[in-house]
Amino acid sequence: MAKKIKTEFVVIGAGPGGYTAAFRLADLGKNVLLIDRDPMLGGVCLNRGCIPSKALLHVSKIMNEAKELSKAGVVFGKPKIDLDSLRRQKDKTVKRLVMGLDQMARARKVKTLEGSAAFNSNTELIVKTASGTTSVAFKKCIIAVGSVSSGIPGVPMDHPSVLTSKTALELKEIPKTMLVIGGGAIGLELGQVYATLGTKVTIVELMQTLIPAADVDIVEPLRKKLERQGITILLSSRVEKVEVKGKNALKISIQNKERTTTNTFNTVLVAVGRTPNKDLLNLEKTDVTTDDHGYVSVDEYQRTSVDTIFAIGDIVGHPMLAHKASHEGKVAAEVAAGKPAVFDAAAIPNVVYTDPEVAWAGLTEKDAKEMDVSYKAGEFPWAASGKAAILSAGEGKTKILFDSKTKRTLGVGIVGPGAGDLIAEGALAIEMGADAEDIALTVHPHPTISETISAAAEVFTGTITDLYVPKK
Repeated sequence: MAKKIKTEFVVIGAGPGGYTAAFRLADLGKNVLLIDRDPMLGGVCLNRGCIPSKALLHVSKIMNEAKELSKAGVVFGKPKIDLDSLRRQKDKTVKRLVMGLDQMARARKVKTLEGSAAFNSNTELIVKTASGTTSVAFKKCIIAVGSVSSGIPGVPMDHPSVLTSKTALELKEIPKTMLVIGGGAIGLELGQVYATLGTKVTIVELMQTLIPAADVDIVEPLRKKLERQGITILLSSRVEKVEVKGKNALKISIQNKERTTTNTFNTVLVAVGRTPNKDLLNLEKTDVTTDDHGYVSVDEYQRTSVDTIFAIGDIVGHPMLAHKASHEGKVAAEVAAGKPAVFDAAAIPNVVYTDPEVAWAGLTEKDAKEMDVSYKAGEFPWAASGKAAILSAGEGKTKILFDSKTKRTLGVGIVGPGAGDLIAEGALAIEMGADAEDIALTVHPHPTISETISAAAEVFTGTITDLYVPKK
């Protein structure tokens, strides 16, 4: 006989959006049940995504910086890589953060249940646990089940040498060769990690540029750096055929324009995007609707077509980012608890944590042109930055788009070390409606990379002194 539970609030999924929603509900004095398939809180981001990948990217960055120090007269020997120790250090970082979440859940008296949840109606969930089945009757529910790595037709995803973002982070070995399918954030980040560790990496991207959502000029310094690292980049290309030739041998045919080439790789990393986990939910047993792309439809309050059911994070669509899910989680929790809240972010920052980092928020130039938005750009090349010179980051760039009439900030793009941290200032400028003078007249510390933000605004206002810009 199924065990029965009654609760006012239930959250399905314990990732960044889910645990944020549950914790916010608890802080508002509500009793909440948090359900997840995994025994550990944190979801994909903490356990199999954001955190472990950034831990490896940190190692990769330090290795590259140590190598580049030879230009300054400091020469290190060839690094000796202890894969077991590297893996343990990554796992240790994840474990510490998971323990922190567990402690916060207990402190807030958030109840947790390990199992796979599916709807039985608009007011009931059936949760399959290790000990059986549990029926959960609820008054309000927040769906935060996230997404899973997408596969590609014709690619044997069950082959041990075909990796996803999850299995690539397990770091079982350093293969001699790797084909990365997808030139977006995941493919570039993990591709660079493996290349730094010694793998010969080839990246295949269907579009004409890497990171298609970002402006080409912001991505260009990264492309050059990847090629200097020995990474082969094939743009406007697609994988046509995959043949298994052995445990560590995959014969891949790649079409590039009118030409098809065939090579053998030890491993293939599939990084072509993510698919929402809605199929696990049995939404057909509810009145919750989805859009044409399979995402759960929500309004600005994160409410679905059922007033008492909310949805947040990857399940509701792009951008599939942890920080977006967390903010949506707070909104959903507050609205569900009867508080006034709405998700109306003016800009959601995007970051690719490669070396150099690529970050943007608000409108890109490509967006502005497609939307016929009148804008002017202020650009500051890091070749004129003292701090960038110290960091050997002269290829970096800061670009700010301003409204041609109001001079308000429309978008910011940055490429270079620390771009992911710097972009927060750009997002704040957009959110606060800052104009070019607001940024240009804000005193920034010297010597720092943050100066490039005010300098880009000064280029726009015509007050720049760190560059010589001939008058038109």
